[in-house]
Amino acid sequence: MAIFTEKGRGALEPEVGLSIIGMGMRVVGDIMADGVVKVEGVVVGTVRAGRQVLVAKGGEVEGDIITREAIVGGEVRGSIQAHERVEIQTTSVVHGDITTTRLLVQEGGELNGVLRMGEAAQAAQPVSEAKG
Repeated sequence: MAIFTEKGRGALEPEVGLSIIGMGMRVVGDIMADGVVKVEGVVVGTVRAGRQVLVAKGGEVEGDIITREAIVGGEVRGSIQAHERVEIQTTSVVHGDITTTRLLVQEGGELNGVLRMGEAAQAAQPVSEAKG
């Protein structure tokens, strides 16, 4: 008998974790997580999350973001690769390229870089650099 499981939740559905880089915290190095990474402080390095990366208002990422969905309310200085969706909120600034399938930019949000969607996004995937 499982006391701590939610009713109706499938037994095979994996639990997805939430990792928070809190306000006033500074992480230097790459971050990898299966679930969601929320950045309220500063991260200097690549942030990889299987589900979502959320850069909160006041949060900063100095490096690349690689995830399924990225929501930016703070500042990103690096590229964003999101397989499904990127949302740039009113308070955000992105200095870098974005590769995604869907994009939402709220009025006031800034994007300073190249946007690749659709076929251009697939063409931007790294290819073997055999030429030398």
